[in-house]
Amino acid sequence: MLPKHVALVMDGNGRWAKQRFLPRTAGHKTAVSRVREIIEACVEKSIPALTLFAFSSENWKRPEEEVGFLMELMVHSLSAEAKKLHANQVQLKIIGDRSNLSPNIKQAIEEAEDLTHANTGLKLRVAFNYGGQWDILQAVKKIVDEVTHGLVVPEAISEEMIASHLSTADLPLPDLFIRTSGEQRISNFLLWQLAYSELYFTETLFPAFDKAEFHKALEWFSSRERRFGKTSEQLKN
Repeated sequence: MLPKHVALVMDGNGRWAKQRFLPRTAGHKTAVSRVREIIEACVEKSIPALTLFAFSSENWKRPEEEVGFLMELMVHSLSAEAKKLHANQVQLKIIGDRSNLSPNIKQAIEEAEDLTHANTGLKLRVAFNYGGQWDILQAVKKIVDEVTHGLVVPEAISEEMIASHLSTADLPLPDLFIRTSGEQRISNFLLWQLAYSELYFTETLFPAFDKAEFHKALEWFSSRERRFGKTSEQLKN
């Protein structure tokens, strides 16, 4: 059994670099190579969807120099990788709040999304300036606007309606959540969507999280019994 949607928190870049007496930026650079490997593994395994947590809404609190580097890395990565993704039929979308991103980042995002929007392979979502609470809030605001304009009556608001307004509405719910580096937190990532996900935590720092490590997570997932509130006996019937 393979997951239909993997959600991955790529944690530990700075610690990986520190262990090697390198600047934190070296960890972020190496992480880009690992992202390529994880995408390749998903394509090889025919996993339909992958969402990567690249930059949270809380990450603005990091040192200004590091934030600036991450912004530049995002622009460079989008420009460098978009054609490769397109050649492999990967559909890329960036999810998150774009309102305070610089014009060059917005342009890089739009160009990469436009290039890959019609692709029919892996649905790759990169959460950038994203927070799960923001995602729920923007969904609620959209629904309130629809109610205000008479398009929806309050009584019709349901869990399904809220889910349909989230930034991942076009994807299956994540069945496997992975977090690297030993931390055991969701950290404001896909809060609504992860309600029934299997949570996999590994001590491996993300710059060392290669295909072999990803396959370990898939093997662990395949051993899980997913009950969704039912008993094991009910699943057998």
